[in-house]
Amino acid sequence: MLHKIHSQTTTCDQMIDITNQVRAVIEQENVQDGVVTIYCPHTTAGITINENADPDVVRDLLLRLDEVYPWVHPQYRHAEGNSAAHLKASTMGASQAVPVVDGQLLLGTWQSIYFCEFDGPRRRTFYVKVQKD
Repeated sequence: MLHKIHSQTTTCDQMIDITNQVRAVIEQENVQDGVVTIYCPHTTAGITINENADPDVVRDLLLRLDEVYPWVHPQYRHAEGNSAAHLKASTMGASQAVPVVDGQLLLGTWQSIYFCEFDGPRRRTFYVKVQKD
């Protein structure tokens, strides 16, 4: 079953920990073993996995993405003015796949799954699909 989950972002650049929402889908589906795919259907947002223990990791990621892809650049041509958001989203990627073993996400001790907003604030959607073994 495909699960559609909505999220409201509150700032232009933001990483929201969605791990518990993904876990809830696994529990609802009663999956013991398989793979869960988390997919973002937006061109200015993405999905990534990274550290959850120190909030400065997220801060540093967003800071560096802003340095690499500044919001304003004299050579950007995209008419909507959000080229940086498209570049950041492509860098993060649109999806992640995580194994499910014994009913649990196979994530490292400090890992979480993040929805990455780069053109907010907006009401966003992501999808979660579990394939059972």
